[in-house]
Amino acid sequence: MPRHPGGGFNPPQPTAKGGPDYGRFVEAVRTLQDRARAADAPDEVISEAADLVEKVAALLAPYEADEWSAPSGRRFDLPNRGNILTVPMRVEKVPLDGSAGRIRGTARFARYHLGRNGAVHGGALGLLFDSVLGLTSAVLTGSRYQRTAYLHVDYRHIVPIEKELQVDAGVDRIDGRKIFVSGRLCDGDTLLTEAQGLFVLLKPGQP
Repeated sequence: MPRHPGGGFNPPQPTAKGGPDYGRFVEAVRTLQDRARAADAPDEVISEAADLVEKVAALLAPYEADEWSAPSGRRFDLPNRGNILTVPMRVEKVPLDGSAGRIRGTARFARYHLGRNGAVHGGALGLLFDSVLGLTSAVLTGSRYQRTAYLHVDYRHIVPIEKELQVDAGVDRIDGRKIFVSGRLCDGDTLLTEAQGLFVLLKPGQP
């Protein structure tokens, strides 16, 4: 795929593409992922479902676009900007005296994110924290041009699926181009998972 004409790292530009049903479309795909993960259906039902999914894939195939044109990740009016990949969450900046504030809100893992025995898959937790800490770094410093340098996740307790959980994150310190961020995921008063990340501000034109 050719480089974006702007070169380097390019943040997503807001769009209204996809129309009023794009959010419903994204939620339908998420629901399908959950149903597929949980399905214990007769052979003929699975065969019919496969036919229908293949039909939908064929319907969308002629409209495949690059990341700069597709609305996924660029619908700022939708949760998670309409990005199907990210873990569903709703967060906001909370001002605090004497600091840049914090990012706080909720996240909910679905059946699709199940690892085993009712617990969220560890990789899904890494995905959540990369999103939360990256957002925290960008929002609290005002810089959109940065990438993850490292992400360390500590798994403290089993994280349940299909339950609203609380997320909280903030910037710990800044050292030149390095932004050190940390956050946690809780179920009420119980700390489930915490993470530390390093995000590096990019130089002009750096990918």
